Amino acid sequence: MYLTTDEERILEGEEGETLRKAMEILVALGDIYGADCLIPIKSAQIAGVSYKTIGDAGLEWISDLKGHVKVPSVLNPAGMDMIRWNEMGISRDFAKKQKQIVEAYGRLGINTMCTCTPYYLKGFSVGYGDHLAWSESSAVSYANSVIGARTNREGGPSALSAALVGKTANYGYHLDEKRIPNIGIRVECNLKGADYGALGYVAGKISGNMVPIFSLTSNPTNDELKSLGAAMAASGAVALYHVENVTPEARKMKYDFPEEVVVIERADIEEVYATVGGSDGNSECDVAAAGCPHCSPKELESIAQMIKGKTVDKEFWVFTSREVATKYPDLVETIEKSGAKVLCDTCMIVSPAANNFHHMAVNSGKAYSYIPGMCRINSTLCDLEHCIKKVVSDDN
Repeated sequence: MYLTTDEERILEGEEGETLRKAMEILVALGDIYGADCLIPIKSAQIAGVSYKTIGDAGLEWISDLKGHVKVPSVLNPAGMDMIRWNEMGISRDFAKKQKQIVEAYGRLGINTMCTCTPYYLKGFSVGYGDHLAWSESSAVSYANSVIGARTNREGGPSALSAALVGKTANYGYHLDEKRIPNIGIRVECNLKGADYGALGYVAGKISGNMVPIFSLTSNPTNDELKSLGAAMAASGAVALYHVENVTPEARKMKYDFPEEVVVIERADIEEVYATVGGSDGNSECDVAAAGCPHCSPKELESIAQMIKGKTVDKEFWVFTSREVATKYPDLVETIEKSGAKVLCDTCMIVSPAANNFHHMAVNSGKAYSYIPGMCRINSTLCDLEHCIKKVVSDDN
């Protein structure tokens, strides 16, 4: 892989040990995947933030790093709401370690607004064709597919390295030829809301790490596309997909439909709704959650409209970024009047709070896929209205 003189200097340690290690990681990835050079990136989004997932070893590694990121960079969700952690049942020891992790990232100049939807953040704009180094699987899918930007699914260390250097290796989804669809999926039923999460759960298992292109009878919103991509990234390893006449790259490039085509029918969607994720299919839902990925303003508005005037008698968590919650206090107030909690900085998957329950209802195919393994509890996928019905009083 070709390196410029300045890049060689960094690799040789002339700008410090942290940058040397960062460049070493980028060069190693470039060599493994046959990259010809490093390319500048517009932004980075860094995973490996929750103390639940990285532990003491991760905290020690991050704390030893020195320097400052070269491009706008933001963190993935942490293991708790950084302000209301006590309301989530988080222990003081966990909270202390989690705060140390976020602070260590902050010292590197990284935006500590922990979110899996960085494309909603002010000053973090992403455009068609922009090269990025993002980690969060759902954000990678959204950036590649819905925005038409270009990023591989980076690991936490490689995304952080790219942020510190301001560049990433030129391979994978940064290249035109790797973005061409190689499996077609025809959906022969109309879809709405959580149907897209169920579709993604099915399609991800079919696609693996391929690049699917969908033929749909419905016209999805961006929030529904977000749900579709997040679920495919969780049940498979899909980092880029196209939808005929909908997603920007499909419209611009006019891709041919691949020879390999899979048909998905309504029965396939309903099977996901009818199946409990986890070991015990008989337990009743004792908690519900929405916001995986973090809720958009429109999704918060939908939740507020559905829950207004109702009383929650079980736990109901609504996850969004702190920036969105701060910008829409009236929606947050309406939701929380019911007894639900609007939580920021975290999600049901990477927080240990979920471990205190037995069975979670979600409107997210990603959460449905991950919760049994990550939280060791059962999961049920249903639309938002039914999620709310599972946690409100019978007299509502």
